[in-house]
Amino acid sequence: MKFAGLVKQSLVDYPGEVTAVLFTRGCNIRCPFCQNPDLLLRSPRFVEPISLEEALDFLKERKGFLDAVTVTGGEPTLHEDLPHALSAFKALGYLVKLDTNGTNPAMLQQLIAGGILDYVAMDIKAPLDYRKYARACGKLTTEEFFNVRSSIRMLMEAGIEVEFRTTVVPLLHSFEDIEEIARYIQGAPLYSLQQFNPSVTLDTDYGAVVPYTRQEMQALADRCAPFVQNVRVVNI
Repeated sequence: MKFAGLVKQSLVDYPGEVTAVLFTRGCNIRCPFCQNPDLLLRSPRFVEPISLEEALDFLKERKGFLDAVTVTGGEPTLHEDLPHALSAFKALGYLVKLDTNGTNPAMLQQLIAGGILDYVAMDIKAPLDYRKYARACGKLTTEEFFNVRSSIRMLMEAGIEVEFRTTVVPLLHSFEDIEEIARYIQGAPLYSLQQFNPSVTLDTDYGAVVPYTRQEMQALADRCAPFVQNVRVVNI
């Protein structure tokens, strides 16, 4: 497996742990507000990938300084060799976190059943209505939409640390929409509301969208609080 990038140390990507972050390339959806548009294509030109062996060498050197490895994207579950890579990280004694859009529940089930994952953060792009979800994703098949719903149900019962998160974009999400998501994941251990950042977006029109203010983000969190165990606001 090859990776598109590496953050050697992060204090924010795995709550409570010091983690390295590995980025995979390629994604099956095209969220117009995407913050990593350079990672969407599977085989870009003029970019030197990081091999699994190189990643493992780095992680061996950082033993004692890092607690965890976070794999994000792009969409990591598009890569059939992901279980092998995550198992290799686990074998080094690291906690393993996966960031995903939830469109590949079969891969998620394999990873959970294999005891490979310690933490999953799944994006919920919009209320679980196909038209709203497809708009937020840029493109989305009906199969992928129902896969998202399956992944949510699976993670609610997975027995590992789970976080659901939504990047809150005023053009796409009303206060009522965010509350609807919180109701859908009622009882979830953690729901993170991420303030939209217009500085880098896949659709350049979204660069002109003004984010909700910090005060509005907190008001959204207060609105979601009755339905989930914890709400976290991530501001830009």
